[in-house]
Amino acid sequence: MSKVLIIGAGAAGMYAAVTAARAGHQVHVFEKNDKAGRKLFITGKGRCNLTNDCDTEELLQAVKSNRKFLYSSFYTHTNQDVIRFFQDNGMPVKTERGGRVFPASDHSSDVIRTLERQMSKWGVRLHLGTEVRELLTEEGRIAGLLLGDGTRETGDACIVATGGFSYPLTGSTGDGYRFAREAGHSVTDLVPSLVPVEAKEKWVGDLMGLSLRNIELTVKDGKKELYRDFGEMLFTHFGLSGPVVLSATSEVGPRLEKGPLSFHIDLKPALTPEQLDQRILRDFGEQKNRQFKNSLGKLLPAKLIPVVVGLSGISPEKKIHDISREERRGLVSLLKDLTVTAVSLRSWSEAIITKGGVSVREIDPATMESKKIKGLYFAGEVLDLDAVTGGFNLQIAWSTAYLAGSSIP
Repeated sequence: MSKVLIIGAGAAGMYAAVTAARAGHQVHVFEKNDKAGRKLFITGKGRCNLTNDCDTEELLQAVKSNRKFLYSSFYTHTNQDVIRFFQDNGMPVKTERGGRVFPASDHSSDVIRTLERQMSKWGVRLHLGTEVRELLTEEGRIAGLLLGDGTRETGDACIVATGGFSYPLTGSTGDGYRFAREAGHSVTDLVPSLVPVEAKEKWVGDLMGLSLRNIELTVKDGKKELYRDFGEMLFTHFGLSGPVVLSATSEVGPRLEKGPLSFHIDLKPALTPEQLDQRILRDFGEQKNRQFKNSLGKLLPAKLIPVVVGLSGISPEKKIHDISREERRGLVSLLKDLTVTAVSLRSWSEAIITKGGVSVREIDPATMESKKIKGLYFAGEVLDLDAVTGGFNLQIAWSTAYLAGSSIP
């Protein structure tokens, strides 16, 4: 039996603790917050999208950084294993659109409570309000931890599960990166990811709160296409958010840090330009004497109409029967390519995850053990691993935590 020290009582830390304790180890978890699972609590707007109910290859396709590194962990501990863990331990789940899995209660607190109950059941010692100052090593292996109050905690193995930089108010202040560097590990560039973007255009703020479903988003750098996806988005007072925008930042975030990118929104992706033109012709034919500003109710949400009218260059008061073919085609082009200039990412305080982290080249993918320090393991967001939205990032946390917790001799 080993004495296992885990830094961080988030998703990865608690899951690793239960896994290691079940394997017969003596487990201590150190959390600087006064509660476990602070970030889990706000995940998925408080509902906690805990994984995605797709096949393992789809899980891997959703990963944006170092996909191959996760083969071992995703196949060793699958999304179905995670679902089974929660259901077997008294927390029913439900699956929603896009394979997203949530607690049946819609309360993230149930996820935290399930993990806390399991830690208690298996004898895990949870030390809340306890900061870790540094890792203690001797002759190339882990020896223990130096705590914030100056005391030393000896141990045979340590799992760093501190999370990243995202949502710093929950305690994610990058401690794990410091521990890793001090242990001789390299840390890749850190960028906020799954984060809203700020827009240049003033009219975007007029659409604040408007959610659009079934749009296609294409992100371009000049003429070069960087990203394309289909889904749901949200206008905010500062720019764009929602699943398809957040997922885009997991791919284009580092590039956007260097300068503006154009976000092209196809409001009617199911229709070709010709089909959309026919649809508009039909709508116009039914209301020939109406003013243009009152003619788009069947085509667009009410909040979007004044903005589209303003951008179209067609006079709002112009009668439908006076609108030219060129003006109508210009309207078609606008609806198929509503363009927003993204000037920057929002701050770390709004980022769901961190892109970048402890270099996975220095970690054994089959065990999550450091290749530099014996008995030192890493799990979850502290590693240079990230994925799109939909429960995939939490699956990374569960799978890597399971491997770390089950690999300790």
